[in-house]
Amino acid sequence: MKILLVYAIPEEKVEINIPNAEVIYVETGIGKVNAAMRTMRAICEYHPDMVINFGTAGTINHKVGDIFVCNHFIDRDLRKVTLNGVVSEIEFDRDAINRVFTGHQLMYGTCNTGDSFITQGADIEGDVIDMESYAEADVCREMGIPFIAVKYVTDVVGQNSSEEWYAKIADARKGLTEFFDNNVIK
Repeated sequence: MKILLVYAIPEEKVEINIPNAEVIYVETGIGKVNAAMRTMRAICEYHPDMVINFGTAGTINHKVGDIFVCNHFIDRDLRKVTLNGVVSEIEFDRDAINRVFTGHQLMYGTCNTGDSFITQGADIEGDVIDMESYAEADVCREMGIPFIAVKYVTDVVGQNSSEEWYAKIADARKGLTEFFDNNVIK
């Protein structure tokens, strides 16, 4: 199996060992446009069997240090568009998760994506909040490739989110490394 591992910025990258899989890392940059463009380019170049996004995220209802495995994605920007045919929600079957992770004690979640760093969260849906996953999910949906995102919660929206996020990046790398070491099927 060939797995494309995508992350936004160098500070989020962790080394991930997935036995019996060839892993290819792609740094997408921040935001939906960068994420979509670089994910599509990598899919065309490498022809992966699956794409996994990993990295940091904010939250409204959970705590710093929680890790969610997401197969459901919402685009908060598109959610505001009320035109027929505009899709603002994507869900992938959990089969992709079960092909990589042992499944015990995983926290499944919904990732809310938009092009802004959220500091107030009154109307935000989902468990975690990021700026890339929905775009990557949309590319994978279009290309017929399974997609999941593994997100480490670095900050709680409304509680100095941008400062907390930056201060927690090292914790996120450590937490994600442990998560993959402990939950990937051997």
